[in-house]
Parts: sequence; structure tokens; C-alpha cells
Amino acid sequence: MRIVAGLLAIFVVGAMALVPEFGDRPVTVGQVDVDRYMGLWYAIASIPTTFERSCALGTTAEYHLLANGRIEVTNTCFRSDGTRFTATGRAWVPDASEPAKLKVSFVRFIGWWFPGDYWILELDPEYRYAVVGHPQRSYGWILSRTPTLPDETLDGIYERLEAQGYNRADFRAIDQTIYPGL
Repeated sequence: MRIVAGLLAIFVVGAMALVPEFGDRPVTVGQVDVDRYMGLWYAIASIPTTFERSCALGTTAEYHLLANGRIEVTNTCFRSDGTRFTATGRAWVPDASEPAKLKVSFVRFIGWWFPGDYWILELDPEYRYAVVGHPQRSYGWILSRTPTLPDETLDGIYERLEAQGYNRADFRAIDQTIYPGL
């Protein structure tokens, strides 16, 4: 019995070493130039949300700064039958001291938005790509201004995501090679 308990303890301690600490959160970038972030982004890979699970290819996100300082978000993709699917929502920065920790909502009920977390974990200095995550690592996106990223860039992003506690295998590559309009 002691052997079984000992082996179980070793297994539990080993498994705990592979999981980020309870309460451990991904680290976000320090600054975001909102004007430079606006525009069209191609989703290169993601840990899909409910919205994205029906998407087969061509997933994009477009951000537009509104007069009130909030951001209009339009997510678009194409389903396997070729139909276009679009969802429009709002994003905002609830705490100006943490500009990379946004709230985003695609659900509005009786005038209230019901948001989720959208944390910018990495941002290319030239805003060519961005990496977005979630505090519990439930979701994640690798975004690019172009339909593809060089393999070296993508491999580096995955290595840094793994260092932040993400599992590369959770990400699904998104087909942008046949995106209508290219």
C-alpha cells in the first residue's frame, strides 16, 4: 500500500510541475498603440471559441475605433459549406493602467454587454502580428496582418506561448490560403 501511495505522490507532484500555478496568469505587453492595432487581422491559429468552432477557413478580425473610445470588433469566417459568418461586438480597456487587458463582448442584452477577457500577450514592434490570450488560457489567437507568417516566426510564438503555460497542441491552424478576396 505504501508503494502505491508513494507512486501516486510522485505522479501528483510531477503532474503539478507541468501545470501553471493556481492563480498564475499569462503576462501581457506593457503598451498598446490602439490606433496601430486597428484594422484587419488574419487568424493564423487559435484555441477556438464557440463562435469559431463552425469556421472552416478565412477567419479574420477587424477592429475599428469608435468616437466613444470603444472598439468595434467584426469577426468573420467561412463555414465548410462556403457560407460567410460574421459576428460584431465591442471591446474596451477597463483599466487604463493595463492597456493590454481588454474586455470583448459579442453578447448584448437589454443594453448591457457581457464581456470576456482579451489579453494581448505579444505584439510585434511593427504590429505585423499579435498574440492574444485569456487569463485561464481557455482561448488564444495568433493574429497577423498577412494571411501567413514565416515558419520561424510562428515557431517562436509557440515557444513563447508554451513558456506562458499554453499547450501548442490546443491551437488549431486556420486555413487562410484560399481566403476569398485574396
